Amino acid sequence: MVEAQEERERVLLFIWLGLGIVVFALLAGVALTVVVAVAFWNRSPVIALLVLTALYGTTACFLYTRLLRLQRDWQTLPETLDQLRKDRECLEKSFS
Repeated sequence: MVEAQEERERVLLFIWLGLGIVVFALLAGVALTVVVAVAFWNRSPVIALLVLTALYGTTACFLYTRLLRLQRDWQTLPETLDQLRKDRECLEKSFS
């Protein structure tokens, strides 16, 4: 039960931190978009938009790979599953 509570708290912390990251990343992205667009608009609006697209696309790919790695390494209730495995082995020995 303690492990379930710890898991719940960890997931909630994960969600809150994720929401904070999303909000501030969005604000930073909007500010960066404005800065790049204003700085390069007189030279070439197409290049300014292509630079922003490349930057956002690269960042999205990086974050996607990090998310996949986190999902692959995620373990839910590892101690409980280990204990259940031990209990099963013990019961198998008892009934053999």
